[in-house]
Parts: sequence; structure tokens; C-alpha cells
Amino acid sequence: MDTFLGFDAVMLARMQFGFTVAFHFIFPAISIGLASFLAVLNALYLWTRDEAYLRLFKYWLKIFAISFAMGVVSGIVMSYQFGTNWSVFSDLAGPVIGPLMAYEVLTAFFLEAGFLGIMIFGRDKVGPGLHMFACLMVAVGTAISATWILSVNSWMQTPQGFSIAENGQFVPEDWWAIIFNPSFPYRLAHTLTAAYLTTAFIVGGVGAWHLLRGRRENPGVRTMFSMAMWMAALVAPLQIFLGDMHGINTLEHQPAKVMAMEGHFDSHPDGAPLILFGLPDQEAGEVRYSIEIPKLSSLILKHDLNAPLAGLDTIPDDEEPPVAVVFWSFRVMVGLGFAMLGVGLWSLWARFRGRLFDAPWLHRAALVMGPSGLVAVIAGWITTEVGRQPYVVYGALRTAESHSPLGASAVGVSLIAFVVIYFVIFGAGIAYILKLMRHAPERGERGVRVEPGPIRTTGITPQQQMREDGHDMAKEGA
Repeated sequence: MDTFLGFDAVMLARMQFGFTVAFHFIFPAISIGLASFLAVLNALYLWTRDEAYLRLFKYWLKIFAISFAMGVVSGIVMSYQFGTNWSVFSDLAGPVIGPLMAYEVLTAFFLEAGFLGIMIFGRDKVGPGLHMFACLMVAVGTAISATWILSVNSWMQTPQGFSIAENGQFVPEDWWAIIFNPSFPYRLAHTLTAAYLTTAFIVGGVGAWHLLRGRRENPGVRTMFSMAMWMAALVAPLQIFLGDMHGINTLEHQPAKVMAMEGHFDSHPDGAPLILFGLPDQEAGEVRYSIEIPKLSSLILKHDLNAPLAGLDTIPDDEEPPVAVVFWSFRVMVGLGFAMLGVGLWSLWARFRGRLFDAPWLHRAALVMGPSGLVAVIAGWITTEVGRQPYVVYGALRTAESHSPLGASAVGVSLIAFVVIYFVIFGAGIAYILKLMRHAPERGERGVRVEPGPIRTTGITPQQQMREDGHDMAKEGA
């Protein structure tokens, strides 16, 4: 067998696609949430005339623009792999996924691209109403883009509405059934909520960083941290609920994936335990050194302590997903989800006591949890995609039958090139974003122009404002 560094062409192609998707996924997760956050900030500024909201808008707009650009570039590179590494899949599934991808470009991407320039550069050139409308359209466009992409992915997970032609191609029969396939609503809700939660913790982490550096009197810092913690407290429990609903749907349509997630090698006719931790051994068919809670898995998945749950012993060996990868990626995702819930509840307690901006341990926790949403969405994506194996279209087309007729060395060399180029180019972009985050929203934030009308500042005394103005003047003099 043709191999490169011990891997065959199929595994190398999967590794390449997984690497590029993981890099790409973090940027839409940021831009989806930030687009909505920016729309809210702009609306609050127009409503209250509070300059703190305008400062935050300009501050996060620069970060959004860079994230959006890197998301577009990484997405284009990723799409080329359908033709280079997965040409058989593109040929067979193209009649279904091709139109859906085209709809994403025609609706969402054109909407985002059409209004992005007005959102970024148009505040001083168009009226506040049109500028606000542009902000809303960009936010709506990012959500519509996610909707089409998730419809494609969900169809690959729970395919329906098609027939298979004599040449093996998937022929669309019912577009409504294809788009609104069984897992699509759950996947859409879970992923969009994850994007908003991811953004909340990034914003909260940046706010916590500045609070820990003694910038508690800065109204922009206080506002961003407060808004982020409200989002964490309200959305984290919703996300856990949506994840539970998504899991139940997955059990119905992709039972082998749930068996791998739970580590259930054996069937449990009278209630399955929840395996918290352990070392899955797929060859031996067991989870070694497992720590279990009896019957809890049945309660979570079937809402009945004694409900039977089938195990991987009911699945043919050649249709089992890689259990260890799915088992641990699922636990990373769930563990971070509950950690987010803990920070959200902690912030509520601090807010109730009037200590939200004077709770250094909460700020340290929020800073550490800043990138947690990005890790969680990548772990969730790994759970979803690896758990679908050995199929690329679940139950209908195997991954091993979908790749291009390329040699392992060709795919391996291109994978190495991708890794080097991605870390150089996108590493520089991420470094610049971190540099932008390092300074606090300032009164002289570049691009801030206060429109005529009454201006209010939230939670800051005239003495504090004078000190902040003096600090800004000193910086400009220096």
C-alpha cells in the first residue's frame, strides 16, 4: 500500500481537511457572534447616546473585520479540497451539495459583502439609519451563511430526499426534505448558540484582562465585561439544553455515534451507566479504568433510569467509528460547556453582591476561559465528523470510496505545506488580533466620531472621566 510517514492517502486527505476546517471554523465562530454583538452595540449607542457603546463598537469592529477576512480566505482554501482530494465525493454528491453551497454564496455571502463596507467605513458617509441597517444585514448574513453550510453538513449526517442514479450520483428528489433534514434544526441551534457563547467568552476574557490590569474605571471595559457575563449566564444553560436535544436526535438517527460518545461497547438492557472517564480500548471492546455513574446515561438519553441502550456490540466492526477520538472530544466539549455555566453563575452571584468589577478571581477565571469557546466548537466538530465515520454521507457513501486517485506522497507534501503556510499567515493574523485586544477601549479610539446630541456615560463619575481624559492626553503628548 502507498503510504507517506505511515499514513495512506485517505487518512492524509482526512487529516488535511480536518486541519483546514479546524483553522477555518474558529473565524466564523468569532465573526457570527461579533457581528450580532456589534449590531447590538450600535443600536445601544443610537438609543442611549452613551459614548461607551461607540468606543466598544469601534474597538471590536477592527477585530471583526480581520476575523471575517481570515474566515473568507481559509474557507476558499478549504473548498478547493473538494476538487483536489475528494473529487469522487464531489462528483457523486455534487447534485445535492452544489446547489446548497451556491445558495449560501448568492444569499448570505453577497449580503455580507454588500453591506460590510458600509458597516466598516460608512458611519461618517451615510445616515445613522442606513449604517444601522448595514450592521443588521451583516449580522443576518453571517447567520444565513451558517444556515446553508449546516444544512449541507446535516444532510451528510442524516441524508434524505434523494435517490441514487445508475452511475452512483445522488439525485435530488425533494429539496425541502434535503434542506430540512432530521438533524438540521438541532445542529443549527446548537452551532449558532455556540458561536454566540464563544464570542461572549472572548469579549469577557478581554474585559477581564483589562480589569485585572487596574482599568476598572474605563467605561468600555466595564460595559464589555458586563455584557459578556450576561450572555454567559443566560446562554450557557440554553446551550446545555440544546446539546441534550441534539444528542437525543443523534441517538435516533446515528446511534453508533452516540455509542462511541458514551463509550458503550456493550448493550445495557436495564439501564446504561454514564462513563465519566476512562481509556477506551476498541480492540478489547471495553473502557479500561472507567469511572461510572449507574443508569445515568439512560436517564439523560431516554429520560428513564431503566431504559435499555444498545452498544457497539450491535454494530458491524467495519461500521464502528474511532471510539477513543469521539469519546474524548465529546468530554472536552461537555466539560467546557459546564465550566462556562459555572463562570456565568459565578458572575451572577458577583453582580448580585455588587462586586462584578471587583472580583479578581472571577476575572482570572473569565480570562482563562476566554478561548474556551473556540476549543469547545472544534471538539464538537471532531465529535460530529469523526463519529460519522466510516461514512462521508451517513449510511450511503463511505469515506474510503470518496477520495481522489492521488498518491499518499502528493497528499502528504501538500498537508505539510498547508501546516507551514497556515501557521505563518494565520498565526500573524491572530497575533495582530491579540495586539488589538491588548489595549483598552479609549476615549480617543481611532474612528470614533460622536454625532451631535446629548452624550451620557454609564457608571463613571466626572472625576473619573477627567482622570481618563488626562490619561489619554498624556498618551497623545508622549
